[in-house]
Amino acid sequence: MNTLKLKISPELPEMDKIARAAEFIKNGELVAFPTETVYGLGANALNPDAVKKIFQAKGRPQDNPLIVHVSSLEMAQNLVVEDINAYEIAHRLWPGPVTLIFHKRRSIPDVVTANLQTVGLRFPAHPIALRLIAASGVPIAAPSANLSGKPSPTEDWHVAEDLDGKVACIILGGKTLFGLESTIIDMTAEKPMLLRPGPVSPERLKTLLPELVISKAARAHGNYDGPPISPGMKYRHYSPDIELILVEGNPFDSFKTINEIASNSNRKVAILCSEETKELYKEKFDRVILGSRDDLYIVAANLFNALRELPNRGFKLLISETFPEKGIGFAIMNRLRKAAWKVVKD
Repeated sequence: MNTLKLKISPELPEMDKIARAAEFIKNGELVAFPTETVYGLGANALNPDAVKKIFQAKGRPQDNPLIVHVSSLEMAQNLVVEDINAYEIAHRLWPGPVTLIFHKRRSIPDVVTANLQTVGLRFPAHPIALRLIAASGVPIAAPSANLSGKPSPTEDWHVAEDLDGKVACIILGGKTLFGLESTIIDMTAEKPMLLRPGPVSPERLKTLLPELVISKAARAHGNYDGPPISPGMKYRHYSPDIELILVEGNPFDSFKTINEIASNSNRKVAILCSEETKELYKEKFDRVILGSRDDLYIVAANLFNALRELPNRGFKLLISETFPEKGIGFAIMNRLRKAAWKVVKD
């Protein structure tokens, strides 16, 4: 398949190019597009044959549900049973990097939701995503635009690396803002439940949802054995093509363990660390500074790019220190635990 690549600026999205991409959605084809979190691989959510192409292109398990993206509250309301206007969180955090799970209407095919009677909805804030959905005139089902299991794409070259020749169109929109997938909250549970941490932190969510429950899956300690009711729960995700070891513990103590693991390896090693800890690691090792521990949003934005780029630079082993599990740091640690081939407790 010849993939059409459309370069579109988020600051000045050309509607003629967006209209071309929207025609592919209308015709049942796949379009990769940027959001404020990561790139999505989109199809008409109301067309089951189009949605099946997402699973085929990604090599995604059929029991892993998809998130449906909308461009208005009205579009969202037409897809779910609940009255969305009754949910303050939707009005306060949409558009934005938050997915809310509701009971679905029959118009949403079962292939979208892995045969569940619930669906995750997101109203993105990215100008290209919003215009694409609106121009298509339909909700767009879209997981991350990568091969299943690999780090999610935060730059357009990540998408092309995985999906060129497998999809009809890729919108080249530059680097995404947050670099981590959306926060997912199940609104159908007895109490609102955080299933996947993301850019909107648990601390912020609890100001809107005081009864919010943090699920075991969100903490990502060990494997999740239950049915996946949202993306990112059951299957290994975000993994680089080379071994990643996560060393859990205070890095101002665990740096000794990291140096020891690196010293005992005969492979080319890169250490993922912070600005504050870089001097703790032996100079003979390559240190990849993700950002400051005082600005974890920068760390989050750089994480997936590092996991994709470093294997291309000849590294054969990645070792990561632990980051503070507060704010977006909770999401960073979720992704590192799921991406790690091995976790070492220090």
